[in-house]
Amino acid sequence: MSENSKQSIEPSVEPGVNDAAPPPAHFSRRLSDRHTLDSRALEDIDRMTNIALGKLCGGVSPASLAMAYLDWTVHLASSPGKQFQLGAKAIRKAMRLGSYALTSAITGKAEPCIEPLRGDHRFDHPGWQRFPYNVIYQGFLLNQQWWHNATTDVRGIAKHSQASVSFTARQILDMAAPCNLPFLNPEIAETTLKERGANLVRGASNYREDFGRSLRKEAPAGVEAFRVGENLAITPGKVVYRNHLIELIQYSPSTDTVQLEPVLMQSAWMMKYYILDLSPHNSLVRYLVDRGHTVYMISWLNPGPEHRNLGMEDYRRHGTLAAVDAISEMQAGRKIHSVGYCLGGYSADHHRCSHGPRR
Repeated sequence: MSENSKQSIEPSVEPGVNDAAPPPAHFSRRLSDRHTLDSRALEDIDRMTNIALGKLCGGVSPASLAMAYLDWTVHLASSPGKQFQLGAKAIRKAMRLGSYALTSAITGKAEPCIEPLRGDHRFDHPGWQRFPYNVIYQGFLLNQQWWHNATTDVRGIAKHSQASVSFTARQILDMAAPCNLPFLNPEIAETTLKERGANLVRGASNYREDFGRSLRKEAPAGVEAFRVGENLAITPGKVVYRNHLIELIQYSPSTDTVQLEPVLMQSAWMMKYYILDLSPHNSLVRYLVDRGHTVYMISWLNPGPEHRNLGMEDYRRHGTLAAVDAISEMQAGRKIHSVGYCLGGYSADHHRCSHGPRR
C-alpha cells in the first residue's frame, strides 16, 4: 500500500447506539499497550524467561511445537482409518525386513526392501551391503518411510502443524540414523580398526575444542580460512547505490553479448550478500554473469542497537523497493527479474504482489 493510498480506519458507530455509558478506563488504553503488564519488573521477568527459553531451545518455540503435536495427535486419534493403514504398513514392513534379514544371513545377498531417496548418500559405502549392516540401514529406511506416512495426510490437521510435525520427525530420525552411531556404521568401524582408535581420539579432541569455543563465544574452528575478497565473494562488482539500509552491488556480464533484462538478487536481511557468491565453483552470481546477465545484489546493513526501531516497512521501502527504483533509473525501460533467497524470496514476492510489476 503506497503512502498516498493509506486511509485511517474509524469504527462505524451510528448516533445513539452503544453510547449509554463510556467504556471502562482499561479498555481505552492504546493498542501498543494492550499486552503490557502492571509493572516494568513483571515485564522484565517475562522477557528474561523468554530469552532463556529461546537459548535453551535453540530458537524453537516449545509452545508452537507442542500445539502442532497436539493438533497432529488429536486428529490422528480421531482417524481410525489412518490408524489401520499405519498398522497394516508397519506389519508389512516388518515382514519384508524379516524376510530380507533371513535371506541375507543365509545367502549373503538379498534384494533390498527399499532404496535411499535420490540425493541420500549416507549409505553409499560398500560396508552397508554386508550383513548385519545391510539389515540395519534397511530397517532405518523403512522406519523413516513409515514415519513420513504417519506425519502426513492426516485428515483435519492444519497445514502448518503437519509441516512442523513432519519436519521435526525427520530431524529426530536423521540424528538417530545408524550412520551417526559409531558402533552401527561400518565405515567408522573399519577406520577405527585400521587406525587403532586414533580417529576416535581426534574426534574427541575436535569436540572438546568446539565445545570450548562455544563456551568462550568464539568463532568455529576453520572460519579464518575464509576471507571475503580473497577466496570468498571474489566475483568482480561495484557499489552503484547506497542508502542508510543497503548497498546495491552491480556485477557486469563477462560475455560479449549481454542479456537485455537485469537480475536483482536479494538474500534475507539477516544474511550476508555473498551467500550467493561463495566461490567460483558454487557462485550463482558468477554463473549468471558468465552467461551474459547483468546482476544486482542487495547487501544489507549489519544493524546495531541504534537501529532497534527499524521495522519491516523500512526494509520494504528502503531495501527492496529502493533497489528496484535505482535499477529502473540505470536500466530505463527494462523489466527486472527478481531472485530471492530464503526469507528474501518471500519478501521479494510479497513486495511484487503488494505493488504490482515495477519497471
